[in-house]
Amino acid sequence: DDDNSEEGLHTIHSGRHEYAFSFELPQTPLATSFEGRHGSVRYWVKAELHRPWFLPVKLKKEFTVFEHIDINTPSLLSPQAGTKEKTLCCWFCTSGPISLSAKIERKGYTPGESIQIFAEIENCSSRVVVPKAAIYQTQAFYAKGKMKEVKQLVANLRGESLSSGKTETWNGKQLKIPPVSPSILDCSIIRVEYSLMVYVDIPGAMDLFLNLPLVIGTIPLHPFGSRTSSVSSQCSMNMNWLGLTLPERPEAPPSYAEVVTEEQRQSSLAPMGACDDFERALPGPLFAYIQEFRFLPPPLYSEIDPNPDQPTDDRPSCPSR
Repeated sequence: DDDNSEEGLHTIHSGRHEYAFSFELPQTPLATSFEGRHGSVRYWVKAELHRPWFLPVKLKKEFTVFEHIDINTPSLLSPQAGTKEKTLCCWFCTSGPISLSAKIERKGYTPGESIQIFAEIENCSSRVVVPKAAIYQTQAFYAKGKMKEVKQLVANLRGESLSSGKTETWNGKQLKIPPVSPSILDCSIIRVEYSLMVYVDIPGAMDLFLNLPLVIGTIPLHPFGSRTSSVSSQCSMNMNWLGLTLPERPEAPPSYAEVVTEEQRQSSLAPMGACDDFERALPGPLFAYIQEFRFLPPPLYSEIDPNPDQPTDDRPSCPSR
């Protein structure tokens, strides 16, 4: 109290008292909580209790903040690919090249997902090489105009050894992302970045490596956000059943009396409006029930022939092919 009066003072009597406080985080972007080797990002709430003639009592409680990264953005859904080649030289001898090409479906992932790696490794050298892949985390710390960087291995896998003249192809080889902290890209003092390194281990020489950038986010991929679940791909997938249900040779239709009774024929004469309402009420996609034989088969030839007693030779015939 500035005027040293006792107005506004509240005496707390002996016993337990609880006071609820509420603080709203600022709208400005906050870096994700992080614990690194040379620095950290931490948030906490501090409470103090001041008492006359005594030292204040202080208490701190930490809490975690996540700066959400949505991987359902176009920049993080774009494929990442690259190609490299290396020729080995030993004194005056030169062997054939070692080529490496790799591709992943997108740039953004969340912890727990598996990265599908599509790669082709060709060994035209005289050495036995081993293709490998690894996920690395790079921590960068900035202070007083200087930068210190730490690189850590997160996950890795190993392919089959390739002798001279052999080729190996990875058709979606999976590398799972373990529980790691998300990327930190907008902090001025700490950056956390990830990359997928696909490389060829060459004994006695520098490895041939290819770096593909990654972003580890917090909002996972929406099931309708990927290109593989687009409308066009769904239609092409759903229409594949058409080629499987058609017989090689069409059979002659059965007679009218064999498949349709008199009661069924009378019930089929319902108004068109009622039939349309029935079709709209059917659940599920169209191809789920389109194969059902809902239409009456064609009648026998004798039921519509205007001249049943005419000789067969006088009837119009189909032109020969």
